Amino acid sequence: MLVSLSEIKQYLRVSYDDDDALLEQLLVTAQELCMAVARLHDDEAIAASTNQLRIGILYAVAYLYEHREVADHHELTLTLRSLLFGIREAAF
Repeated sequence: MLVSLSEIKQYLRVSYDDDDALLEQLLVTAQELCMAVARLHDDEAIAASTNQLRIGILYAVAYLYEHREVADHHELTLTLRSLLFGIREAAF
């Protein structure tokens, strides 16, 4: 994982452990989503883009956590495309 649970909790300013399982699931989902949006599949490309991916993952977890009842996944995907545009691999 590029972002740890403790980093997510600090970013969200969550100091309790009640939502840890949910946050871990959102973290996995956010990382997979960011990798898909950036079209990154190999470890070398991921390692070269760690900082941008971490920002995208933090944003995605925060969005999914704060909007868990009414998340607009299209809006989230568009925002992640904008955030990760600089590292996005071209697809043919």
